[in-house]
Amino acid sequence: MGRAGGTGTGRDEGPGATDENADKTVAGTAGADAPSGTGRRRKWIRRTRRTALALVLLLLLPTLAAEIALRVNYTGDPADGTRTRNQDAIWLGHAWVDGRKGDADVAALARRLKGTGIRDLYVHSGPLEHDGTLPESDHPRAAWLIDAVHRALPGVRVQAWLGDKLATESPDGLRLGRAATRTAIVASTRQILAAGFDGAHFDLEPLHSGDRDYLDLLDRLHEVTRADQALLSVAAHQIDPLPGFHSVWGTLTNHPKWWSQAYFGQVARRVDQIAVMSYDTMQPLKSLYGGYVAQQTSLALEVTPDSTDLLMGLPFFHENRFGHRGAAETVPAAVRGVRLGLSRTDADRANFGVALYVDFAATEADWTAYRAGWVR
Repeated sequence: MGRAGGTGTGRDEGPGATDENADKTVAGTAGADAPSGTGRRRKWIRRTRRTALALVLLLLLPTLAAEIALRVNYTGDPADGTRTRNQDAIWLGHAWVDGRKGDADVAALARRLKGTGIRDLYVHSGPLEHDGTLPESDHPRAAWLIDAVHRALPGVRVQAWLGDKLATESPDGLRLGRAATRTAIVASTRQILAAGFDGAHFDLEPLHSGDRDYLDLLDRLHEVTRADQALLSVAAHQIDPLPGFHSVWGTLTNHPKWWSQAYFGQVARRVDQIAVMSYDTMQPLKSLYGGYVAQQTSLALEVTPDSTDLLMGLPFFHENRFGHRGAAETVPAAVRGVRLGLSRTDADRANFGVALYVDFAATEADWTAYRAGWVR
């Protein structure tokens, strides 16, 4: 860029002209620094923009590649026979044990479930207190429900769905690191089984991958349920869609949404039944969500022992919020994803199913899609 103030033409135009030219020379000399400073600032801005672009590309390119892989994962046809194995489940709300539901509701539920593959009902019967205890007043109609379901739906098992928010992101919540808390949860499970439930289903979250206290709790709980010939089942976090993703996400957000595949397998080996919460995936399109579910199904199948029932969650609810887009996370997309993952990994596995979340938010379209895509 040229200088902004020259020294004139160089011609001698008398004393006045000389003074004026001198003033111009001084002004030009002073102005020379300003463009130089402007140039440095512009160079800094350019460098900053280039660095920001590089960082964006560093973050976006792996994400873009992963999304393309999910879309490809949604292609192809599921294998013949990848339908219900009569090992399905559904999460039921608290209204079934607090007095809001009656005999007519059980009869309607029996009609709804007739001809499906649903074998287990996870009935919300808590939540646990922060110290691990469970007030009996939380499920006053449990005995009635268990008896009514056993009469109306022979062979269907009623499990107590227990959970609490873990104190992993705030001072409040249940702390598995306290031995007294884990002991209280074991006692609460004995209480649930004494009430007549066929099993205990735990949904404790958010839970960090690798949590040894959770594994210790499951070992102790399984001793109790086995002695009572009852089931121990858990709702499980999703598995790393990319290797080590749980560590990266946890570092950036301090929110433990994913588990490593190895940790998922450690949990699966300690229970009778594990249900993957394969929804709230942050996927914007049905094809990407279905591909994600196919991937999750394969990852879970690879590490779940044959002795453990594996269920993949279906989104029987409709919301739009961070992490969940209702138009993308649909039952048809999830069912197709489950069938594709099952086809590619272990198509003949018998103890495999889907779990429907949740009864009070389900629509007729959800039930129709489940029957048409999975039960048929």
